[in-house]
Amino acid sequence: MELSIHNWMRAETIETTIRRASSLGYTKIEIAGSPEHYDTKEVRKLLKQYGLSCWGSVTLMLGDRNLLAKDEAQRSKSIQYVKDVARMVKELDGHMISVVPGTVGKIIPDGRPEEEWQWAVDSLQDVYHYTESSGILIGIEPINRFETYFVNRGDQALALAAAVGPDCGVCLDTFHMNIEEDDLYEAIKRAKGKLVGFHVADNNRMAPGMGMLNWSKILETLDQIGYNEVLSVEFCSPLDRTPANPYPNSIDEHPENLSPEQKKFLEDHGSASVSEEFYTMLTQKSFETLSKLIK
Repeated sequence: MELSIHNWMRAETIETTIRRASSLGYTKIEIAGSPEHYDTKEVRKLLKQYGLSCWGSVTLMLGDRNLLAKDEAQRSKSIQYVKDVARMVKELDGHMISVVPGTVGKIIPDGRPEEEWQWAVDSLQDVYHYTESSGILIGIEPINRFETYFVNRGDQALALAAAVGPDCGVCLDTFHMNIEEDDLYEAIKRAKGKLVGFHVADNNRMAPGMGMLNWSKILETLDQIGYNEVLSVEFCSPLDRTPANPYPNSIDEHPENLSPEQKKFLEDHGSASVSEEFYTMLTQKSFETLSKLIK
């Protein structure tokens, strides 16, 4: 099993992220789903230079991106966005993309349950046909109820994946699972044979090892179902703006390369652009916690 890290959690150049990850022992990166921001030829050079490879990407379903929108034109635009993410991953020799079907932050439905289910299935099947021909796997990712009303648990994601196609899988995330699943370990077991990605953050969305999750048992459960691919670190640290803050100088007051959608995403998740010192600590803590447990 290898360790990967996302690069959307801090405003910095992709080279800065790759250089740090490599220096701390990571072997892979899961690149943010913003294909318009990356020259894949240059990113490939950087990955080779620092001895990393691309594991995949995660869709950033912000703004009007919504695979189950009532408006057909909006759905079509969203489908093309996910295909563009898949194309980027293909150009970087990556393996998978995790797909959140609905808009992150949207908690009011557009239609009846049966209508939205069909819109989601149709949209994902369009994406699926594209990714199948490209050799890229897609994993439907459940996220918690405060970020979406659609697909919050692993069993929902598995049902949607089954409706999309035989090679459609799921991507689970420990932070969201800790909120939504009745038994985190049983949810992992139910995903046996369908798990194409696994995101890791602690119960407080800090780095693994900085909360209450039992990482030894989580990795043992992954081993039991035969998942030995990649753990993708995806903390999104909440920032303490009170005198009780245990991490002074954690906020980056002058962020660089922070797109409007990244800024909104971080702010919506109780965070902001974090300082390099704080981010490096979180990245290192994640590696130290997980590396001694993986086989």
